[in-house]
Amino acid sequence: MDGSIRFGVLLPTGKAQWGEGTDPRELIDFAVRAEALGYASVWANDSVLSPRIETLVMLAAVAPLTTRVTLGTATLLPVLRRPVQAAQALASLDLLTGGRLAVGVGAGFPGRFGVPLHTLSEVPWPGRFARLDDTVALWRQLWASQAPTSFHGKVLHFDELPRGLAPYRPAGPPILLGGATPAALARTGRLYDGWLPYPPDPADYRTGLLAVRQAAADTGRDPSAITPALFVTVLISDEVDGGRRALDEYSRANYGLTLDALQSVQAVIAGPPARVASRLGRYIAAGASHIVCRIGALDLTSQLDQLERIAELIGMPGSTA
Repeated sequence: MDGSIRFGVLLPTGKAQWGEGTDPRELIDFAVRAEALGYASVWANDSVLSPRIETLVMLAAVAPLTTRVTLGTATLLPVLRRPVQAAQALASLDLLTGGRLAVGVGAGFPGRFGVPLHTLSEVPWPGRFARLDDTVALWRQLWASQAPTSFHGKVLHFDELPRGLAPYRPAGPPILLGGATPAALARTGRLYDGWLPYPPDPADYRTGLLAVRQAAADTGRDPSAITPALFVTVLISDEVDGGRRALDEYSRANYGLTLDALQSVQAVIAGPPARVASRLGRYIAAGASHIVCRIGALDLTSQLDQLERIAELIGMPGSTA
């Protein structure tokens, strides 16, 4: 594939993805292997309800044993965290990785992945989008401030803020927004450094990216400065039906959803290498330049096998292809 396209992989931090009897410390070895194969980034996702290694703890564990890969959150749920404390944690991680952090963020979803999370975190569900934008604006202000300051947004208000920890990069780590609603597209173009959605149809990715870039241009931003990324579930199999059965099992174990239900809202690709390559190629043709692959397997051995097979498919320098 085009060498200008970057590929990353989601670390299988959920217990359902390790397999029984697996030592979760092997997830660190997984990240090290991904870097050796030539992946550009490794990512960890976020939840407070499921049995899962905490996002920033996972990335901090990986940081000292890697040197090149971007370490990303895909995606972090900032509104469920204390905003000032989160700014300090992210700045610390960016410093300790030498500026290798990327922060994908989202506002959550209705249903069991939304309201219950907010209830447990004692954060109101209404106004979550404004709270997210305020949180990101607060982070950036804290990272840039050279003296005590204050912050007054639509939701968050702080009269007195001490000087925070400055991250490795003066502007802080890039922040990418997940989501593909018209409002999310407009907010990405106005406020964020990148777009990290998972639309099931490449045509929707194309039109969404055009909307993001138009929103950026309308507010005087450089549209080309916004990173067009994609989050996609991938499973390479010898034949299509076998891959679909495996992904259905994965979807039920992780989401309690059938594969049909999952792929109606998320980008999902399964089947022989040529089919996977063709489908990924359609998203690349639609404008995606950083592909974050979530591997649809339910044990670490299978995850590692898929990590290698995807690297071979793409032609990464560390693969045996």
